[in-house]
Amino acid sequence: MFLGALVDAGVSPALLEETVRALDIGARLEISKVNRSGITATKVDVFVGDEKELPREEFWAKKHAHGHDHAHHHEPTVRSQESGVGTAAPHNHDHDHNHIHGRGLTEIREIIQKAGIGERAKHTAIRIFEKLGAAEAKIHNTPLEKVHFHEVGAVDAMVDIICSAVGAEALDVDEIISSPLNVGSGTVKCSHGTFPVPAPATLELLKGAPVYSSGLEFELVTPTGAAIVSTLATRFSAFPEMKVSTIGYGAGTRDFPGHANVVRLTIGEAQPAMAAKDSQEIISVLGANLDDLNPQVFGYVMDRLLEEGALDAFGVPVQMKKNRPGMLLTVLCKPEDAAKLTQLLFMETTTLGVRRRDELRQALSRKWVNVSTEWGDVRMKIASMNGTVTNYAPEYEDCRKLASEHRVPLKSVMQAAMEKYSTMLIDHVEEKFSIVPIQKQKA
Repeated sequence: MFLGALVDAGVSPALLEETVRALDIGARLEISKVNRSGITATKVDVFVGDEKELPREEFWAKKHAHGHDHAHHHEPTVRSQESGVGTAAPHNHDHDHNHIHGRGLTEIREIIQKAGIGERAKHTAIRIFEKLGAAEAKIHNTPLEKVHFHEVGAVDAMVDIICSAVGAEALDVDEIISSPLNVGSGTVKCSHGTFPVPAPATLELLKGAPVYSSGLEFELVTPTGAAIVSTLATRFSAFPEMKVSTIGYGAGTRDFPGHANVVRLTIGEAQPAMAAKDSQEIISVLGANLDDLNPQVFGYVMDRLLEEGALDAFGVPVQMKKNRPGMLLTVLCKPEDAAKLTQLLFMETTTLGVRRRDELRQALSRKWVNVSTEWGDVRMKIASMNGTVTNYAPEYEDCRKLASEHRVPLKSVMQAAMEKYSTMLIDHVEEKFSIVPIQKQKA
């Protein structure tokens, strides 16, 4: 549905089709116009061979009706069979065997890294899979790297996730905001049995997000959809105040009477008077004084905090009681992550208490842009206010990797990336404000 909305809003269908070909996993797209409760919308279907993706309860009903119920056997590792859109049963036995056992995160990362798509899109797609995997690992009580995606690891759902990342990058917007999500109600069938809606993985992925049910007894947000929206959306809110420029509608498979089964994508420009207010958010600030912690452990804790979702973490030298030198550790995080990170501090440090306060933060809009240097691509983090670029800087890890691979000074790579983006910025300004001579009219 999101891919349909992207195409309907102007993202090139050819871009998504090229992305699918670049993955080289035996899939193709079919794009059409359909009607959902009186709304014309774009429908994107993923085909694997001659089989089209289905809602997952239809997939499992079809699979069991044909006697393909051996998905409960041959389980060398824990698999995630709950996530994602249901997949059509393949005909080839070897393909079916791979489908049953699923793909692990390592294999999925390799497929994405080898694909001919932008680095930013690769990074986004991998983040979506990792977020989905983390939810499944928690539910199934297994390490993340041992989760084997069954339905979501199948071809069609890989297309859904990776094309969503590519299409979102093509939008070239500063921020994606999501409305509260109608998750549906009732129950849904999957390989493990019948579960209440929203499914366990969906609910895990939507922690901190506003959700509701309109009473429609269908699954309206799948775990795959929840992973995509929770990764791409910077925040959830009511419809923002903006000047609308483009609207796109993406259709779902079903056509519910009296309920338009569509995703609407609205693109517009935030109004200057609202830009500052829209960028405000509540964050939690955690603090702990440490005077007896091994410095080596301190560095490890900083890394763990960032891995677990902290927005920032830093230490300040302080003089503590009994004239002991110590460190004040401060962590910035989303309120919904505060309890988890507090638990981490208790487990990994020697502190006996963690302070917490909530503060209002105003942040500039941010996005990533790729620039090409003589050594390779570097992501630039762009900060803007009211649509005007205020700051930009190259991504350190990209520069470090290129400097190491090509044995050139790190500062040379960073400087080349800065110069490349500066040139792009100047060209954009000159194009926007180009002077066109006016021909004088005869009297």
